[in-house]
Amino acid sequence: MTGSDTIDGALADLAEEFDLLGDWEERYRYVIELGRELAPLADPERSEANKVRGCASQVWLVTEPQADGTVRFRGDSDAHIVRGLIAVLLRLFSGRRPDAIAGYDAKAALDKLGLAGALSAQRSNGLASMVARIKRDAEALAAA
Repeated sequence: MTGSDTIDGALADLAEEFDLLGDWEERYRYVIELGRELAPLADPERSEANKVRGCASQVWLVTEPQADGTVRFRGDSDAHIVRGLIAVLLRLFSGRRPDAIAGYDAKAALDKLGLAGALSAQRSNGLASMVARIKRDAEALAAA
């Protein structure tokens, strides 16, 4: 298993990438770059049902259960930094088992990356809303 085969491994990989960048201005640019690599959602996927509540920007998250028991997440936003934050969350949680996601301390993970302290209060609240949505969807799938 490579580091990114688990949530902790993906977190360690991201933390290492962030550490290499040094200051938060460079990290901020890197997060935006990660967002640029996200495939955009199709127009029908930008629906009310996929919209994440509690974000200042427009944010959509698509949850796709997979045949192997994992769950795939895809997301998009109209704001560059938010697209980057979605990319970070997808690296951590997409392709994992719902029970692993549901039981994971996402706040501690994001604290390890130092994201919350580098974002405005409004962006931090939006990030928390995205995490809550991912965990809620994972919990529902784990219970099914």
